[in-house]
Amino acid sequence: MKKLTLLTIVSATVFGALSVPVHAQEMEFVTVPKAVGLNWFNRMEEGVVKFGEDNPTITSFQQGPSKFDAALQVQVIEDLIARKVDALNVVPFQADSLEPVLKKAREKGIVVVSHEASDLTNIDYDVEAFDNQAYGRFLMDLLAQGMQEEGQYAVFVGSLTSTTHMTWVNAAIEYQKERYPKMEMVGGINESADDIKNSYAKTRELMRTYPNLKGIQGSSALDVVGAGQAIEESGLEDKITVVGTSIVSYSADLLETGAVDVITGWDPAMAAYAMNSVSKMLLEGKTITDGMDLGVEGYNNIKLDGKVIYGSAWIKITKENMSDYNF
Repeated sequence: MKKLTLLTIVSATVFGALSVPVHAQEMEFVTVPKAVGLNWFNRMEEGVVKFGEDNPTITSFQQGPSKFDAALQVQVIEDLIARKVDALNVVPFQADSLEPVLKKAREKGIVVVSHEASDLTNIDYDVEAFDNQAYGRFLMDLLAQGMQEEGQYAVFVGSLTSTTHMTWVNAAIEYQKERYPKMEMVGGINESADDIKNSYAKTRELMRTYPNLKGIQGSSALDVVGAGQAIEESGLEDKITVVGTSIVSYSADLLETGAVDVITGWDPAMAAYAMNSVSKMLLEGKTITDGMDLGVEGYNNIKLDGKVIYGSAWIKITKENMSDYNF
């Protein structure tokens, strides 16, 4: 066993300035996304790698299931527990399905930090890019603006068990009823399973069922893509407003044609860096406090609510500024 010593590493990068003590003994931090191979989580991995570069005594890497599948994600975490990693930074596909395995990890002394899962119990902390209810209201404001504050709209989530997606849409719907009474949600809450084909097919069905549909709000990064494709195919770009969480690499062509009006979100690389920073602080025995700077853009003055850490990191992307967020 190597003797633990302390040193200070200072790194000024696009991820912000980081000046924290680090243990000389190497540790392993693993980020477990919902799935690997998608652009969103490829970008997240950039933050994981950057954290490792800034903290050379920590091996930081990303490992996840090959597709959106709760059981596969559980198995990945089981394998990492057996590997005796020091920290798990997890983005759950289905939050409740991970509770038993995350409990097991913590019982083994592994630090567990989550993202997009503010209601998880078996974690040390959850890191959110922003207050999720405020984000839902923000999305509704954008949708209402495009719809001139009246008409029928539909909402999508990747999964009905996704904590963040459901928080966004429920907050948006409640806010709509209070702020925009001339608008009406139709079709219930549509589940896409994070699949473009599903959001495309469901949008086609919604347009047939509700010929006066004027708006769609998406939650998964792929929801607006399928919806936009269906709308563009039908020549309804100027009649149906589409807003939702996504990234430029998925939505650029649709933003260009107007089939998607606005995409929103946060930089997953920054979120990954923030998660790893929290794990490192906890393993160093530090206390997470309200107003703390996690050393990464968007998380410089956090709000702490119990186990949930909120940043202020949402972004709004349109045809005009999408080149600034090309990931």
